[in-house]
Order: sequence, then structure tokens, then C-alpha cells
Amino acid sequence: MRGKPVIVAISLICAVIVVANGEYLIGVGSYDMTGPAAEVNLMGYANPNQNGAGIHFRLRARAFVVAESSEGPRFAFVNLDAGMASQLVTIKVVERLKSRYGDLYNEENIAISGTHTHAGPGGYLQYLTYTFTALGFVRQSFDALVTAVELSIVQAHHTLKPSSAFINKGDVDNAGINRSPSAYLFNPREERAKYPKDIDTLMTMLKFVDKNSGKSIGAFTWFATHGTSMSNTNQLISGDNKGAAARFFEDWFAKNSSSNSSPPPNTPPVFSKLEATATGGGQSCNQTTSQGFKVRKNDGTLFVGAFCQSNVGDVSPNVAGAVCTDTGLPCDFNYSTCNGNNQLCIGRGPGYPDEISSTRMIGERQFQKAVDLFTSATDELTGKIDYRHAYLNFTNIEVELEGNKVVRTCPAAMGPGFAAGTTDGPGLKDFQQGNNTISEIWIALRNTIKKPSDYQVECQKPKEVLLTTGEMFWPWQWAPAILPIQILKIGKLVILSVPGEFTTMAGRRLREAVKATLISNGNGEYNNETHVVIAGLTNTYSQYVATFEEYNQQRYEGASTLYGPHTLSAYIQEFNKLAKALATGHNITVKGPSPPDLLSAQVSLLPDPPGDYLPPGKHFGDIKQDVVQPPGGSFKKGDRVNATFWSANPRNDMLTEGTYAVVEMMKGQQWVPAYDDDDFSLFFKWKKESVASLTSSATIEWEIPEGVSPGVYRLRHFGSSKVASESPNSYFTGVSTAFTVS
Repeated sequence: MRGKPVIVAISLICAVIVVANGEYLIGVGSYDMTGPAAEVNLMGYANPNQNGAGIHFRLRARAFVVAESSEGPRFAFVNLDAGMASQLVTIKVVERLKSRYGDLYNEENIAISGTHTHAGPGGYLQYLTYTFTALGFVRQSFDALVTAVELSIVQAHHTLKPSSAFINKGDVDNAGINRSPSAYLFNPREERAKYPKDIDTLMTMLKFVDKNSGKSIGAFTWFATHGTSMSNTNQLISGDNKGAAARFFEDWFAKNSSSNSSPPPNTPPVFSKLEATATGGGQSCNQTTSQGFKVRKNDGTLFVGAFCQSNVGDVSPNVAGAVCTDTGLPCDFNYSTCNGNNQLCIGRGPGYPDEISSTRMIGERQFQKAVDLFTSATDELTGKIDYRHAYLNFTNIEVELEGNKVVRTCPAAMGPGFAAGTTDGPGLKDFQQGNNTISEIWIALRNTIKKPSDYQVECQKPKEVLLTTGEMFWPWQWAPAILPIQILKIGKLVILSVPGEFTTMAGRRLREAVKATLISNGNGEYNNETHVVIAGLTNTYSQYVATFEEYNQQRYEGASTLYGPHTLSAYIQEFNKLAKALATGHNITVKGPSPPDLLSAQVSLLPDPPGDYLPPGKHFGDIKQDVVQPPGGSFKKGDRVNATFWSANPRNDMLTEGTYAVVEMMKGQQWVPAYDDDDFSLFFKWKKESVASLTSSATIEWEIPEGVSPGVYRLRHFGSSKVASESPNSYFTGVSTAFTVS
């Protein structure tokens, strides 16, 4: 026993030396979170007709864990190719990790952040407002996210090794514009004069390097632009521009890094002749066969490149601007309408009218800047790992303003500007952004659902209350009341985890306030070199946070600021408390009420797939329409090749870490996988033969990329069928005829 204090002291000294030398324990992880690829409403635009019907490219959870030492402080950060984080997902992930690791990972040191793609399956949040168009809770969507977050952290935990972290920063050109510039102009002139633009163009990168091998193991970036390059009519699951940037970055690293032990995407392993030479009609296979045809094997050795979201509230990737579809002229500046019609005012991406092209271009602009930052990163982080976390009941926070004026936040409510939607995706035609009036018809309808209390009406002013979601509890709670706020620190980088979408100026005010608090309370530990970044849509979702001035105009972002005009002031006040505790080394003594676990209350109106059927004489995986050979007998780069197979409902099996679609290339006497449905160039499109039909088909479409190797190729489809809802799955595969690419 007498030697134990000495051992502890030596361990603490070693931990301090490790941090002082800029060496941490760092691990990275990644896991497939694509979820159900058909019939589930896509989360983001709240368009009830936008249900999934295939995959553009798969969604992933990407994580890093960083620790001072094996026993020292640590935190885990997870970036989701999802619209936003979910409080219920966080609760269940923490429960699962607790069963694995005890209290090592908990709600205080885990951050789960969404990229804000509007093309991922919905139904995974616990508050009714955010599952309404998904017909309630979707268990497959939820389970896919919980499992992916858990296993990405597990992978990162088990790959922890002595590593260095480098920070780099740079501006991204032409990847976003302010979609509510008239609201931005409501902010004080002297404040606006401090910034060159009405958006933040800065990208912040963390680069991780294995100390022993010198190999880069991952990089995470934060940059603000909406995941709305894919429109509100798209039906393919997609990571949108940030997911695309991650795919481009990871593939670039695999191709260009000789230190990476995994093969690059276009030189995959060869499969056995038995697997490779099946031709003709559909063939049976087993549940995991498609995983063997994946080009990128998720074995824990792959480089992880993540593109995280920041203060994205008013930033659109549709950089060609909002244009009236009837006249081609710019939309009304204040209301984003065309002769009073919000439906005609649509933001255009750089690849307009091709949304896939726009997604690629905005993704490439982020990816290219990330490559620049990655290859030039030399500023090594040193210093402590630390974090602070608190829960707050945001419906009634007392906020002290300048001049000792005391105000309060409000129960959640949305104004009429919310119903108008945005130029990225217009809402209901009866509403306009910036028009704060509600017609008598809509007032009557509102009051039928729930009439706002007199207190709510007064508290939310100048917002008129269209939906008082914070006062609506039937059949269960419509909006969150208890929100988490969190600060994570690694050396001079400070990450603010916010549970919503801060506008550009709201984010600037929060960052500057927290930085000032850290500097004034940190006894020299913090200075002007301290870099504060916002991680948006983290740990739960509570819509938007606009400035007090932007709130007054009641465009979409102000109308969607749930807790009233002083929401931002409340965030700044409460984050400053966390920052002071962090800077002074004190713990948070009052951590607030825990959020509810509403899993048992969830209801789903989305029926399970009833079963799959085929025309007489057909088998699952049989060709319905084969590849049409081009004139001259050879396809060229940029051409689209497609084949259609008799298929089954993708909801039967999500083929997690597998693939529904493969492009195979003939090498010698073997077929080898060259592209799968994790590739930007390969599309899996599923379709019922009719609305009421149980017969369906799958089209595999390949847009031949510029970097393709000339040769002989074919298309392969994997799927899972059920003849009735309770029957076991039958797995199948089918292939097209071969074709030549020159």
C-alpha cells in the first residue's frame, strides 16, 4: 500500500509529459448507418411525399476518441451523415457504452453531431414534431443510428494509440451563401463591419497522426453550409455535399498515401471463381455475401475523414442564388417570393439543374480545401483534454441582459415564417418568410390543435405563434424542453456542442463570448491563439437560433427559433458558465434535469413490408432489362450504364456494411468489385411496379467516372426477399451481361 501513492504520482507525471509533448491517445472509427433504403420519409424538408427509393451513396458515422492517457480525461466526437443528432439516440448509445466500458464514456464526454443532410431516413427523433411526416417512429432508422454510433466509438476506442493532433484553418471559396440576407442586415451595422462577409467561410481541421508509424489515421473538419444540395424531390439516400466530401477525401487518401495498408477503391481484392462467375438468372446467396463484395473493408485500418457541421442556420450551398422559376429573375429580397408566391423562389446550386452535379461540386470545394489544410498542417496541439456539460430547461431560463434587465425564454413555438420554408425547400404556399401574420383560417386550425396560452403569446413577441409545440403533449411531447450544452477542449481548440442551427451572426456572438470568458478566467492558459469552433446539430435537435435582431424580421430562421427572442442570450449566458468552469478547473455542480426517455411512448403508422412477389417464371435477381450495348460496342467516360433486376423491398434487410449494387471488372480470369453503393458514381434505384404492387425492381446505374480503367465490366445486384412479412429472409444476387469501357 505504501508504494501506491508513488505509482500514482509517477503515472500523473507521465500523463503530464505526454500532454506537454503534444502526444495524446487517439483512435478513429467508422460504421455504416444507411438505414432503410425505401418507403421511409427523408428527414429535413418535411415533405410527406419525399420517401426513399434507393441509395445515391451510403451514410456513415465517423468518430474519434482523444485521451490524455489511458486513465486521463477523454472525449468521443461522432459525426453523423444524418439530418441532426437525436436525444433518444444519445440516451441509448450511452446505455450501450456503459454496458461495455462502465462510466468511461457518458453523456458528458460524448458529442454526437449531424452533418444536416436532408437525404437520410427519418423517424429516429423522439419528439412528435420531427417524426410527423415519417408517420411516427421508424425503428429501423433509429436502430441503424444507435448501432453505428456505438460501433464507431467502439472501433475508435480499440484503435487508441499514441498520436499527435494538428490544427489548421483556411477559407473555403464559393461553398455557401446567406439565404436570409435581409435578416442578416438587421444586425447592428458596427457588428457587421467587423466581418468581410455575411457567412463564415472558415474551415477548421483536426489532423491525427500515429506517433509510432508516422501514418495519418484521420482528419475532422468543421465548416458551415447546409446539406441541401439535394432537393426536396430527391428520393435517394445521400450524405449530400458533406458526405460527398468525406467520400472524396477518404478515397483521395487511399489512392495517394503509400502508408495506407488498405487498397485504394479501384484495386480491390479478388474474389473466388465460385463467387465471381455466376451469370444468367438470379442466384441464392447468404446474408453476408454482399459484404464480401464491398470495395472498402471496414476493418479498423481505414483513414477516417469527416466533414462536420457548424453554425449553418442561414447558409445555403445553392450558391447560384434564389431565382424565380417563372421569370428567371431574382426573388424578392425581403420575403423570398415571386409575385407573392414562395413556391416559385428556388435556390440554385452551381450544377443547376442537375442536383447530383451540385452536390458533387459543393462537396469537391470542401474536399479540396481539406486536402490543402491536411497537407500543410504543422501546428501541433498541446495541452489538456477537458470537457463540461449541462442540461437546461430552455422553456424558462432567466437571462440577465445589460443594464440589469432580466428576461426569460419561452416554451417552444414556431411562427408563420417557419411554414413558408426556405429557398432551399419552400414550404406551404399560404405563408411567406418575413410575413408575421396568420390568416383566420390557419388561426382556427391552430386553435383546434392547441391554442397558445396568453403567456406564450406575450413571451414569443414579436413572433406570432403558429404552433405552440412547447405546450403540446398529446399523444406525447411535441418539442424538447431540456437541452444539453457542452464544451470539449483539446489543447487550444475548443468545441462548442450546440443542439440546433445557429445563424452566422448568432454563432459569431457565441464563439466570441466564450473565448472572452476563457481568456479572462484562464490564468494565462487561454489567449488570442485559442480557437473556438461550433459543432452544430449536436446531441439533440431544437431547430434554429437567430440573433435578437434577426428574430424581429421573422424570416424562416427567426420563426424557427423556438424559445423566444432571448434564446441566443440564454445560450451565451449558460455557455459562459461552462466556459468559466472549464477555465478555472471547477466542476459543474448543478447539471440540470435529465431529458426524458420517450421510447416507450413512440408510435409508428408505417407498416412493415407485407412480402415480395414476382411475375410467373421469374426469380429474384433475374434481369428485367439488361445493359443496352452502345453504338460502336464500347462505353466511354461520362456515359451512364444501367440494368434493371427483379428485386425485393430493401427494408427486408439494410445490408449494413454490405451493398445493394456493385460494378465488377474482369481482371485476368476473375471478376473483382470495382465500385459499390458507397461510391458517388453508382446509383441503386428501387421501384414498385405500381403503388399497391408487391412486385418491385431495382435499377443499378453507373455514371462512368473520369478515373475509370478501360476494360470489361458488369453490374451486380444484391437483395433480400420475403414471401410474407413473418417469413425468413432469402438472399439473392444477379448480374448483367458484360460490357466494355474504353
